[in-house]
Amino acid sequence: MTESRDLGWIRSWATSPQMTDAVFADVTLRQEIRISGGGRRVRIRLTNEYGTAPLTVGAGRLGLATAGGGIAPGSDRVLTFGGRAGVVIPAGAPVLSDPVDLPVSALARLSVSLYLPNRVEACTGHDMPLDTGWVIPGDAVAEAALPGDAEPLPAWALVSAVEVLPDEPAGVVVVLGDSRVDGVGSTAGGGWPERLAERGVYVCGQGISGNRLLNDGLGPSGLARFDRDVLATPGLSHVVVSIGLNDIAVSFAPRVGPLADFLTMFPGEPVTAQDVIAGFRQLIDRGHDRGVRVYATTMAPYGGNDIFSPEGEAVRRTVNDWIRTSDAFDAVLDFDAVWRDPTRLDRIRGDLHEGDHLHGNDAGYQALADSIDPSIFK
Repeated sequence: MTESRDLGWIRSWATSPQMTDAVFADVTLRQEIRISGGGRRVRIRLTNEYGTAPLTVGAGRLGLATAGGGIAPGSDRVLTFGGRAGVVIPAGAPVLSDPVDLPVSALARLSVSLYLPNRVEACTGHDMPLDTGWVIPGDAVAEAALPGDAEPLPAWALVSAVEVLPDEPAGVVVVLGDSRVDGVGSTAGGGWPERLAERGVYVCGQGISGNRLLNDGLGPSGLARFDRDVLATPGLSHVVVSIGLNDIAVSFAPRVGPLADFLTMFPGEPVTAQDVIAGFRQLIDRGHDRGVRVYATTMAPYGGNDIFSPEGEAVRRTVNDWIRTSDAFDAVLDFDAVWRDPTRLDRIRGDLHEGDHLHGNDAGYQALADSIDPSIFK
């Protein structure tokens, strides 16, 4: 298998594209992004993949972010697309900006400003709250300081990846997952892939809250988006599969009260342990065909959450045993062992979850990142 990469483009940050209900017109979107690894040049990937009409970006800027939504002096760069200041992105398509000469260090915070002159109704983004994004009336891409009429942007919009040219050979780790990869329950940007990046790893978290491996529902299934979100990643060297618990939990959850209405968002027949394992084998084969290593995390507990059932717990343990013992994956990260309560093996330790017995808090996600030896990605 490939152990290193030439000095080509490396994806340093990414978020999985989704349909959002945001509507914009004649506004500037300013979003701050903390990349994982650095490089000497940068390009931005914009997405209209769920758009139903062409999307016009009238102007764009890139710079190093400062506190309060500002741009560091001397770092402001104009974004161009094929040499032009704006671009029309076809419905269903992404677009890459031209490379920008801007040296960036690992964990640098970038500011991306995009002016949208026309009405955008079907906006592709990522349904995860952020505290470092703003909507500004009119064309404000060149404003070094955040204008006073800026309003909070509730979720990621249009920007799906940041790529860099590194100064030395490197590979990127892409994590395919659900809400636990998205960092639900943590402060903004506090998920375990972000914490892993702080240990010198180029890493992209491709989590979708509520996502499943085998069936669509909240976003396309892991099997359906694997090529787009993972295998198409520039510089890909390792995949971490951290998905499947929602398949199991939804299959056996009690259909009573408000939970029954919630579960209607998850179509498809109940799955078995063998169904999930077969899905994992598909990802392994597809990853190995591209010459990348495929790792897995075990599924951490969820006892105490409304979606828990004894039947689902039995399947979770069966699949975890297979992950640990089958040697099907190139390596295993035992997140179940990190999070489980030694006195209640079906539950997360009380100090590691956000209160719902399903998602981590900042300490929980930090514990997952700390359990990983970064050398396994070399």
